[in-house]
Amino acid sequence: MNCSGCSYVQPIEDQGTVSLRPLSSSLENLIRQQSYDTYIMEDICSISYQSREQMLDIMHWVRSLPEEITSCVSVGLLGSDDIGGEPVWLPLSVFVNRLQHDDVVEIIRQKQFTSHMQPIVNQHEQVIAYEFLLRPIIDGPTFQPYRLFDIAHQTGLHSFLDRAARISAIETSAQYLQPGIKRFINFLPSSIYNPQYCLSHTFAAIERLHLNPKDFVFEVVETENIVEMPKLQNIFDVYRSNGISVALDDVGSGYSKPELIDHLQPDYVKIDRSLIDHCDISAEKQQKIIHILQRSQNHGSTVLAEGIERREEYDFCRSIGIELAQGYLFGKPAEYPRQMLG
Repeated sequence: MNCSGCSYVQPIEDQGTVSLRPLSSSLENLIRQQSYDTYIMEDICSISYQSREQMLDIMHWVRSLPEEITSCVSVGLLGSDDIGGEPVWLPLSVFVNRLQHDDVVEIIRQKQFTSHMQPIVNQHEQVIAYEFLLRPIIDGPTFQPYRLFDIAHQTGLHSFLDRAARISAIETSAQYLQPGIKRFINFLPSSIYNPQYCLSHTFAAIERLHLNPKDFVFEVVETENIVEMPKLQNIFDVYRSNGISVALDDVGSGYSKPELIDHLQPDYVKIDRSLIDHCDISAEKQQKIIHILQRSQNHGSTVLAEGIERREEYDFCRSIGIELAQGYLFGKPAEYPRQMLG
């Protein structure tokens, strides 16, 4: 069993076959009018190509066909060494997006990224945790993390990228952090089709590296509209059943509404930087922050203020009882951790 998108990471080889299914009579007639080297079996047509350019020409022709013929068509690609195997089938639109963004897809496929760490401090400004953030590797291709995830969605690779990013963070934490230091790691709910299966790689990595699950906090990113509350609650339950804490990220902005605190009762609540910015001089922001804090305290959730850049912002947050803080005031994301601030 695979999560959607987890397995489609094969490179596009210079020789192989493009397969199309289901093969309607209309599509078959159009294919036979071309000069392609084809093999038809039941409702699948496999078209051989001898170069990447020829494969792109084939796909350009398929894209030019009437939508009523191709709307239900899926595409499978096999390199010459894999002929006879079973391709991973993708909707035509997803496959086309993969071709259009092949440079970014290669970054994802080859895992040309690493994890940087941003410190999280307590009320005494001691570093007690780090958040792990995806960044380019040294001397590797550059990218914006948000664009990487956006293209991963378009190309059906978001589950693979999300899983790889989680494991990268776990491995980086094992290399640099001592036991007892918390590790905050993002995850995309939409990438987890079946929590027991999709998260098994995460739990296996923690076990393989002999790490303590209690040192990990997995947080829901704000960029996803949380519409399947029972599914997300199930994900939280699976994390917790494996000894891992959970967090609600970017609360107070976008889709991450304060009401979610009541539904999910997370172990940690991270207040979005848009509320923290100049909160010391904004009565409206102060009221919203206090509301989130009180709501969190009702469920025993620890509150963290994100995006603190000014001492005045931190002083206000600390004065109302917010326990944890994160932001450029304490350190930017870096390849190596700062254990103590001085």
